[in-house]
Amino acid sequence: MDLKEVMAVKMRRLRHDQGLTQEELAARAELSMRYVGSIERGRVSASVTVLGRLAKALNVDPCELIKP
Repeated sequence: MDLKEVMAVKMRRLRHDQGLTQEELAARAELSMRYVGSIERGRVSASVTVLGRLAKALNVDPCELIKP
């Protein structure tokens, strides 16, 4: 599994664990819902800036999103 896929799986799991929809996560991270969905499906790679925004929105350290 490459890093993009690891992040997709981790992000989806953390979002589900917190009971958030993609729309809610996108709003918290100030991103589009479409972009969040694309990251969760492993279709796009997130920049370091976006990684930080998503981690903050999920209340986790950014490393948690990319650690296998």
